[in-house]
Amino acid sequence: MLKSIKKTLIGATLIAAVSAPHAFAETTLNALFMAQAAYSEADVRAMTDAFTKANPDIKVNLEFVPYEGLHDKTVLAQGSGGGYDVVLFDVIWPAEYAANNVLVDVSSRVTDDMKKGVLPGAWTTVNYDGKSYGMPWILDTKYLFYNKEILEKAGIKTPPKTWAELNDQAKIIKDKGLLATPIAWSWSQAEAAICDYTTLVSAYGGEFLKDGKPAFTEGGGLDALKYMVDSYKSGVTNPNSKEFLEEDVRNVFQNGEAAFALNWTYMYNMANAGKDSKVAGKVGVVPAPGVEGKSEVSAVNGSMGLGVTSTSKHPDEAWKYIVHMTSQETQNAYAKLSLPIWASSYEDPAVTAGQEELIAAAKLGLAAMYPRPTTPKYQELSTALQQAIQEALLDQASPEDALKSAADNSGL
Repeated sequence: MLKSIKKTLIGATLIAAVSAPHAFAETTLNALFMAQAAYSEADVRAMTDAFTKANPDIKVNLEFVPYEGLHDKTVLAQGSGGGYDVVLFDVIWPAEYAANNVLVDVSSRVTDDMKKGVLPGAWTTVNYDGKSYGMPWILDTKYLFYNKEILEKAGIKTPPKTWAELNDQAKIIKDKGLLATPIAWSWSQAEAAICDYTTLVSAYGGEFLKDGKPAFTEGGGLDALKYMVDSYKSGVTNPNSKEFLEEDVRNVFQNGEAAFALNWTYMYNMANAGKDSKVAGKVGVVPAPGVEGKSEVSAVNGSMGLGVTSTSKHPDEAWKYIVHMTSQETQNAYAKLSLPIWASSYEDPAVTAGQEELIAAAKLGLAAMYPRPTTPKYQELSTALQQAIQEALLDQASPEDALKSAADNSGL
């Protein structure tokens, strides 16, 4: 009798196991994302839900941190022997991550269709030393946004094509009493300021490094910082710009308190169609201006990628998730806050509808993206430059002396 009961129990257990395979086969991935700019948290969750519905044996835990915490969270998790399977990383980090074995080389996983379909410039986001350390995901640069209504009231017919013209138009707006400080920038002592500075360096034809050594102390690098200081001191720039991050710039601009603002793609639809925006329907966008005789437009490479960490115990599932998140189908469905990495997406009415002005600016801006310096010591260099920008803005040092100190403190 006992034997038959045991057999019945064993049989029931086996049947239960066969009928519920996911109860014991579930893989859990931990993914680290950014809680600002580009795709919204809601977008990332919706993309992930679509993945887990198609792959019910994979669960994805999402963690969102501000951009400023993304790098350190990733590196510290590695040191503790685990944590994340998939991480979002900035274009400036592959050199450091490759040198310290933070990300897996996924070159062999990248298909020919991916290589052919993704915009060539997007690959610079994830490639270092001939290897791919992930898939590009956020293709981004900074654009010049402007308030069409304010420009019209000031009698300005077209937005500025040069940085000098931007200052001239801002002065007209200020002198007519339309706005006290017409321009908003993100010049807080953070990476945001380096992105604005890089945009200007590209406009002035400057170089960050030459033969691995700092070259920003003269030429276009010096001209860029001088422009920032002149704009700040002239009174056309919002003085709080020295404390602003990108979200502060967005809030000021969409409250109607700035005629011009430099910011990422995501601001276009948030300011032009957002419920909380006071400037909805009045937002114009053009590529960041150039410098007469040196450049037509200017742009910083602010793109980001998704990579598999070297400590992931589930690299195959992690890559599968990345392929879903970066697929053309997923990106085309969420193209209002971040534009796709896929070349043919820009001819798709589902992507372009309602944001033709942004797409037109993107075609010029994305083609002109200028890289921040590629070096394993990027963090030290960036920190030194952030401090130099603040010192120059606050008149604690001349642009020349501030940049010389940055070069000395860059670790290069």
